[in-house]
Amino acid sequence: MSRLSIPTTARLPSSLRVDPSNLVVIKSLNRLSRESLIALALDWLDEGTVSNAIPYLDRRGPDEEPDGDDLYPPCQTIAELQQLYIDMQEQRGSKRDVVSRVLEGDWRHGLTLYQLAMVDFAYLDEHPASQKWTAYKILPLTAPTHDADDETLKVDETSLQIPRFHPSTFLQNLQDQVLPDVKAHYHFYRPSDYPVLMLRVFAIDSPYNSQLALSSAGSNGTATNYTSSRTVYLAFPDGSPNLYISKSQSMGASAHGESRSLQSLIVKGVPKALSRPRQRFTLKNSGLTSRNLDALLDRKGPGRGNAAGGGWSIYANEKNKKSPLDSVLPPNPLSASEHSRKRASPLTQQRREAKRTRLVAKGRFGDSAIISDGKGVERLDVVIQDPYPSVNGVDVQGSDNDNAAPTTGRRGRRRSLDAVLEEDDGEAAAAPASRAGADSSRWTPNVRITFQGTHVFAGIRQLVEAGIIDGERMPGWMTGEDGVTAGVVRHGRIKGNKGSGI
Repeated sequence: MSRLSIPTTARLPSSLRVDPSNLVVIKSLNRLSRESLIALALDWLDEGTVSNAIPYLDRRGPDEEPDGDDLYPPCQTIAELQQLYIDMQEQRGSKRDVVSRVLEGDWRHGLTLYQLAMVDFAYLDEHPASQKWTAYKILPLTAPTHDADDETLKVDETSLQIPRFHPSTFLQNLQDQVLPDVKAHYHFYRPSDYPVLMLRVFAIDSPYNSQLALSSAGSNGTATNYTSSRTVYLAFPDGSPNLYISKSQSMGASAHGESRSLQSLIVKGVPKALSRPRQRFTLKNSGLTSRNLDALLDRKGPGRGNAAGGGWSIYANEKNKKSPLDSVLPPNPLSASEHSRKRASPLTQQRREAKRTRLVAKGRFGDSAIISDGKGVERLDVVIQDPYPSVNGVDVQGSDNDNAAPTTGRRGRRRSLDAVLEEDDGEAAAAPASRAGADSSRWTPNVRITFQGTHVFAGIRQLVEAGIIDGERMPGWMTGEDGVTAGVVRHGRIKGNKGSGI
């Protein structure tokens, strides 16, 4: 370690090593399986990556004797060490032996930040649902005028511009948005199972980018412990103007406010890093949160399902040549099924009703919300802000306390629905009073509905097929056609793009 460390704005180098006895390092390796650990060690020893993961090799002279107390004698060459791990792949053993070999033998002098980033991505490959992602739209802003320095730029609804993404330029611009007392390490990775480019952002509170930043806090309190670091992931889908950002996580004890500050830093810094002179962009929360990357790619990805959810999904199939703009309407499946084929015995009332509910579910959900499609979302949060319906032609009046907005200053975790409500309150305050005054005199109850499960919309479809939910009167946001998992419902429609979510 250098004797003198000077505060700097540079990012953390990939060759910076972390003590192998650190509990966070031990915990990270123990999350992986034995096969993944051995494959990861072989990747570290590859010719293209070994410069950032140099192992501990035997550098003794010909006259020096080996250490007899060494449990894992070091190898003399990298090729010899590679052959050792190849032999371990073909043998049986425990995961604990591999972890001990890595931490106490071949990398006893510490694991680099580059290696720890590969460990986290290896865990993400083994457990794709370990991260909670939120989809953001990348929207262009109006061009600023020459004579307005403090002009507030608005979203350009008519522009079709998308940012150009170059990894090295993006990281350089993103580093400029990082605070001076925060140091970050970046690592790109492309998984084999998803068409996305992932970026891991590892942040730590320290003014230094040397070994002092990862050491334990000293008596002066300037150094920062590695266990207080936070990690957030960004996923850039191929051919899509969207961005997925994971929830900030900490391996050690970290305050909830610190994780939120890193999340806010990423949301504000990414559009600035994507922007260029006279071409600005911003991020907008699309209201879609899930642990399933397949669900995010289906609804906010490069495919045709972005604006074709629910019953409209039949038009997203490239094999289907039908279009909702055809002059000749397709036959009604409810009426055509009665004459599809002749039966020897007529259907009973129960079987006829069961067939009818299945056809209704097919019409409302189309080709989506199948329990085995692997595109399920785990939670759907909705706030209904419709006025209470009239009773015998008389509007139900509420007290001032009933009409007051619910307080958002409650303690506990901040859910994604709270962020949607805050954004909606801001837009409602900026709306004209004439538009908001129509329903202000009527009582509007505070109704929150939460659907939770492994595949929420597939569960709703099954309830429609079973006749428990009336599929004909069911609102469209219950079919998933809006592509959101949190929103505000007014007049039967969920708040989204252009007012209806589509």
